[in-house]
Amino acid sequence: MDASCPKFAELVRELDDRAPGAPLLALGQTVFWDEPMKALVAQVFQRFGSARKFVAGVHDTDYFAKFPGGRGGGRFTMLPHNDTTTKGLWSAAGEFSCIFGSETVVTKDRLAHAGGKVHRIESQRPGFLDDITEAWGWRGVVSRSKDSKITAEKRLPDLFPYLYDAFQWAIDESLDLISGQHHADSQRMKDRLLSLVCEMSEREGVETLSDLYEALLPEFYSAVAAERIDLETTRTTRLLAFNRATAHLPRFEVVDLFVNPATREDAENCYNDCVSGSEIYSLDRFGTGAIPFDLVIPGIGRGTLRLGTRGGVVMTPTPQGFSFKKPLQTVEELAAVIEDRFGPGCVLVGKAVSLILMLAREHVFVFHAGASSYVHRSAKLAKCFQEIKPGITWHPILRVKLEPWDAMDECCAWLKLPEPLERPFGTKELSAPSFARRWREVASEQSKILAALPAIKRPVDLVSFLQAHLGGTWECLANEYQQMNSTLGGFQNQLAALKQEKESVLGELRALKQERVRVEISRGEQWRAEIFEQTPTEEALARREVSTQLLAEIESRRQEARRRFRDLDTDQKALVGSEQMDRLRRRREAIALEAEMMRMHLIREAVVATDGLAKAGHRPSAWWFALVCPDGTWFRATAKGAMAWLEPLV
Repeated sequence: MDASCPKFAELVRELDDRAPGAPLLALGQTVFWDEPMKALVAQVFQRFGSARKFVAGVHDTDYFAKFPGGRGGGRFTMLPHNDTTTKGLWSAAGEFSCIFGSETVVTKDRLAHAGGKVHRIESQRPGFLDDITEAWGWRGVVSRSKDSKITAEKRLPDLFPYLYDAFQWAIDESLDLISGQHHADSQRMKDRLLSLVCEMSEREGVETLSDLYEALLPEFYSAVAAERIDLETTRTTRLLAFNRATAHLPRFEVVDLFVNPATREDAENCYNDCVSGSEIYSLDRFGTGAIPFDLVIPGIGRGTLRLGTRGGVVMTPTPQGFSFKKPLQTVEELAAVIEDRFGPGCVLVGKAVSLILMLAREHVFVFHAGASSYVHRSAKLAKCFQEIKPGITWHPILRVKLEPWDAMDECCAWLKLPEPLERPFGTKELSAPSFARRWREVASEQSKILAALPAIKRPVDLVSFLQAHLGGTWECLANEYQQMNSTLGGFQNQLAALKQEKESVLGELRALKQERVRVEISRGEQWRAEIFEQTPTEEALARREVSTQLLAEIESRRQEARRRFRDLDTDQKALVGSEQMDRLRRRREAIALEAEMMRMHLIREAVVATDGLAKAGHRPSAWWFALVCPDGTWFRATAKGAMAWLEPLV
């Protein structure tokens, strides 16, 4: 993405044709993540000679993250994200990552899909999955308070120590991964970045989190680019301030479609249709009269706006009602009612898909590739709205795709790899160009491991896989496991022979039982025919004596068979419970558990080296670039290799 690139020149001309004069808008919830990377867009536009304004904004109308039940001391806490103790954790305005890190949780489903015995590990190694599933290199600051507040209303004095500690954690972890002769320069950049955060927090008028982030935006943009970036700053609370003075702006035309009785029903149907099949709620889920906008009332909170024919309600934590004498006809009338009831400081924020359509009326959003997953639904909604109100238009989105790991080819830094990447890369330390040239190959290799692991079911096969893949101690363990299998196989053969002999004795006992029944039936018949109520002959008595002796013989054989069965059972129990067999069995189970735990580690490493690195590269924390290459080399190389294109909404 270079000012001398013909493709970029063509993009600038296309944007001039399609959105003449519309400011570029980079809107993010935190300054500590990827937003300042958009300095490359401002930089190239300015070098191209474009007069188009670049506006960096703080999206400060979303709620600051909470963690139910909280942990740690104070009103806030810094937490990792895993699939066990912090499952479901979310933090956008207070998230931090060190170099190579991202919020890529190695879920238990992912482990199970790769053949991991999740339930066995959970039962035999409590807490093991806490670390295995944790998103490497990521921390989030969350509130422990029961109160829900948007970023704009989060007071800085209580929150700042936690944000500072989290940022310092991310910087220190990153600095530990930077080696080589330029480490001292990185140390100085660390001090500069931390000083900037402290200085801006102490600036007059900086009282909330959004105050701090807005103050830091130009400083971080410039630090990352290693040159001063010409930009303006703003916030969602300023962009979407809703009162008599602002209601006429194009950004609120979308709202008018839901207020005007002539278009409201069609607009509602459009919205419900475009969110159908997603996790986004349709309007009826918010209550009667709901429209897809939230009203932020200073000091009270944020809630869905619901409109009736003579009044409305804002579904803040404590719902706030308002009334009007006749049905509202326009968004200007709504603004007047809101201002009269709650004052001029309210903010009207679109829900999910509608927010983009509000701001894209007047701005060109700058989004990273893959960011804002609702855009395709916003585009569908925009097309539907054009059928309701022909002539309404939206500016296209400017997408930017970064390849920072490839761009490391031009860096002179050396890197110490974090533990999850050491085995995949086969080293602990390497130069940045070596990382750039190897990371895709490593990711491909790790993908193959992830693909191979699910087919490995038996412990013996897993141990053999680890022997072939890892060698080292697994050579010894595999040999030991095979020897134990051979020894236990001998035990199993003996056991099988004993079981077979016992089954033979049981068969003999069953046959003797049947023979006894047969003799007793015959004796009964002979008794009734020749002896009972008769004078038996000598022949009859002799036959009686023969059958009596036969029964005694059968019983003797049964007793002998029972004795042999007891002896065999004793031998079986002795074999099964032998100290040697028990020791071998426990040792084999221990090795099998070690193998399963190693499988978990391999899955974790593979996920970090594939999905983790990819996600970290697509949306990198911008300050990484200043820390690794304070002179701007890495940033400039990333800017040069970046791709940009326009994505129309309609």
